[in-house]
Amino acid sequence: MRVTRAQAAENRARVVEVASRLFRERGFDGVGVDSLMQEAGLTHGGFYRAFGSKEALAAEACAGTLQASAEHWSRLIEDAGPDALAAIAQRYLSPRHRDAPGEGCAFAALAVEAGRRDGPVRKTFSQGLKAAIERLTRVVPGRGAAARREKAIATFAGLVGTLVLARAADDPAFSEEILAAGRKAFGGTD
Repeated sequence: MRVTRAQAAENRARVVEVASRLFRERGFDGVGVDSLMQEAGLTHGGFYRAFGSKEALAAEACAGTLQASAEHWSRLIEDAGPDALAAIAQRYLSPRHRDAPGEGCAFAALAVEAGRRDGPVRKTFSQGLKAAIERLTRVVPGRGAAARREKAIATFAGLVGTLVLARAADDPAFSEEILAAGRKAFGGTD
């Protein structure tokens, strides 16, 4: 049975969405093509025609996730105004974000793996990282563009690192302590 272009586009979008979630939950190597396609409700037959490779899908899924994150942060910054940095830290370092890696930040879930790859995935991460730093540069305190950029880099590294460590802790009270310390250090609150 032949698939229409519209159905093919819908199927592709579903695979990218499922891949984005599964990669953040299990890592790039923790997700096979067969299980990915099964989770998307499709057969694996058309996968390579649609994506060419798992690496190409990973780059596309990461790009989509990073774009959605950028849009979310932009809205948050706009809505919070002068309290944008505190709002970012509160939202990013929340128990909800910690407990839902499949719905959360691609940097916290996949940056280490992306750094071990060459090609499109690493390039996608690098571009997304530069964009995130630029957004933060607009809201961190500091005198002069260079000082704000340096502060934005350190702040983003701290946010991501705090989330990674909070996810790694097996003691819920300790995990919350890590999140609270990060919110205080990087958002000036808590």
